[in-house]
Amino acid sequence: MRIVLYTGKGGVGKTSVSAATGLELARRGYRTLVMSVDPAHSLSDAFDLEKRLMDHEAGKLVSVTKNLWIQEVDVQEEIAHHWDSVYAYVAALLNVSGLEQTLAEELAIFPGMEEVSSLLYVNQYVREKRFDAMLLDCAPTGESLRFVSIPTTLEWYMSKIFKLERRVAKMVRPMLQTFTGVPIPQEEYFENLQTLHRKLGGVDKLLADPKITTVRLVTNPEKVVLKETQRAFTYFCLYGLTIDAVIVNRILPPEVRDDFFTAWKDTQEKWITSVEEFFAPVPVLRIPLFADEVLGVDRLRRLGKALYKDQDPAKHFYDEAPYRFRKVNGNYELHLRLPFVSGQDIDLYKKMDELIIRVGGVKRFVSLPPRIAHCEPLGARMQDGKLVVVLGRCHAERETKSPSAPTA
Repeated sequence: MRIVLYTGKGGVGKTSVSAATGLELARRGYRTLVMSVDPAHSLSDAFDLEKRLMDHEAGKLVSVTKNLWIQEVDVQEEIAHHWDSVYAYVAALLNVSGLEQTLAEELAIFPGMEEVSSLLYVNQYVREKRFDAMLLDCAPTGESLRFVSIPTTLEWYMSKIFKLERRVAKMVRPMLQTFTGVPIPQEEYFENLQTLHRKLGGVDKLLADPKITTVRLVTNPEKVVLKETQRAFTYFCLYGLTIDAVIVNRILPPEVRDDFFTAWKDTQEKWITSVEEFFAPVPVLRIPLFADEVLGVDRLRRLGKALYKDQDPAKHFYDEAPYRFRKVNGNYELHLRLPFVSGQDIDLYKKMDELIIRVGGVKRFVSLPPRIAHCEPLGARMQDGKLVVVLGRCHAERETKSPSAPTA
């Protein structure tokens, strides 16, 4: 079983890359599903299937070619299947608060419903062994992070809050229903949540298993887009997922020689070089800008060939997490794979929310998550080919710390 998440900043071409990869995998004989996890679905548009997708097919598996299916999760359909009691309670609560009923029903579709529904399908298909490969066309970075964090968040809620909330609701329900019109969750509401939790069981381990699941970041050779890609890279590592490739899309090809594009080509080449430095040793794959929009099966096949050439897209292009964050004794540790380097070769700097690691004349920028961005580097050490940087609360005025300093 192989699962690949394609994500990145909005508009970089994630859907086209996901669709093209699906076609290449299907051509190689893999039973493949491309699932859109983005609420703003465009997967059927990429395949140019709008004439074939009828209303009764919304949210269902649709066959595109031999060995290839697509699915665009429809949250309205999923409410009836998985969220009936939860949705009914939230809608009733909003309606009592003064919202008109139709608006209350719309707002009751709260963030996370579509992501959980997609995860339910992922878990179901894995258990059924229906597909050899699943490609998830994810939403832009922020929503993609919510998608991968939901299993952990739900597990925390079920273990810390759920049982207490259920007991309290059972005790106060008879009294409050007599004296107030505010609805109290019924037992069906809690049974609904419990059923969802059971159906999602194990999906967190599935996503974090690098033998099954990896992330591929799609980007463009532009500064703003690359900054977002760096942050996404850090956050997915923080959640324990392995990034096995960075895909640079829409590169001006050599045959474009018009003077108008000279500056663009120079800028792109500069940022492509930076991408390879930023994300090494994770492989960087390149896609040229096509002469026309990539739409329909034939053009998507061309894109897949340009991207993977003779490589199998199911391959793990890189199987080790480039860096991970851990919390140890109240401080945070960044474990960064950095072979062939000694501690004396390294300098550390902190600038805003970035940790800068200098090795000789080469600098590496690591975007720090918000929770760690306020921390200062307290020290570092080399351990089994990895640089371990200790970050913690430090009120010292200096912004740098020697790697040879003792760690906390």
